[in-house]
Amino acid sequence: MFKVPDMSVWIGREDSLEGDLGARWHQQVSAWHEGAEPGVALFGFPCEQGVARNLGRIGAKVGPLAIRRALASHAWHMTKPVYDAGDIRCDDCDLESAQQQLGDCVKRLLEEQQFPVVMGGGHEVAYGSWQGLNLFAREQVKLPVIGIINFDAHFDLRAYEQVGSSGTPFKQIADQCSAQNTPFHYCCFGVAQSANTQALFKRADALDVSYRLDEQMGVACLTEAKQQLAAFIKECDWLYLTIDLDVLPAAVAPGVSAPAARGVELEVIEALIIDIKASGKLKLADIAELNPQLDIDQHTARTAARLLGLIAR
Repeated sequence: MFKVPDMSVWIGREDSLEGDLGARWHQQVSAWHEGAEPGVALFGFPCEQGVARNLGRIGAKVGPLAIRRALASHAWHMTKPVYDAGDIRCDDCDLESAQQQLGDCVKRLLEEQQFPVVMGGGHEVAYGSWQGLNLFAREQVKLPVIGIINFDAHFDLRAYEQVGSSGTPFKQIADQCSAQNTPFHYCCFGVAQSANTQALFKRADALDVSYRLDEQMGVACLTEAKQQLAAFIKECDWLYLTIDLDVLPAAVAPGVSAPAARGVELEVIEALIIDIKASGKLKLADIAELNPQLDIDQHTARTAARLLGLIAR
């Protein structure tokens, strides 16, 4: 299931004169192994098959490598171990098998009491990530209510026929929840009206999705956003946080398939992440849609690394 991670990417600046307090991530991250002390397990999903199917701009499969490289020299402020658990690749275009493998790995990490943080890849990563949490949840004595929180310019609730894409993961999850008779709790913050058709808004309403438009996500609206998020969290036992980097303004995150014309400021996203973590319910997180080929001076990669560091703390 797990492959040996390439630890050679964890290199960076060393402040040897500062002693232990001068440590950076590349000096602390170790390869995950069975029986490891509970901590944070980073996992890559270098896949862009869903983006290609969605007719988006490809290049996201290099995202996990770029995030690792950007994170390597971050100053170390963690109080728990961090592991690199390797990657699940999708080089043969068989997205469905890759998503299933990702789900199996996420489930295994959860069984090992790790907090998985998955690095995409396109947002098709969400269906694989959720499958792992869903499988783990169904093993519990009492089935927990899972809430999905998505920071995204898009609902990603598109209709699909035989196969999914980066635009369909939450419709696929809703369909699977219906098939297994479990509730579908979905919250999407940062939705751009111009990027979502009337059909998608109608589907979101039919599925009782809790959402806020990007224009309702300014700093002046933060109190209302936090209240809406708190009400959603209250209904859930476990939380799965997924971040599509195209929710951010294009100046902050240019390296994505679909840069935002407006977007949501980083300080708002960070404030909401802090609330999610404070709930004590967060079981799984992922970050999607970093496309290093379209990035400018590593702006998007550095932002993704900053968000990952905040989530992991």
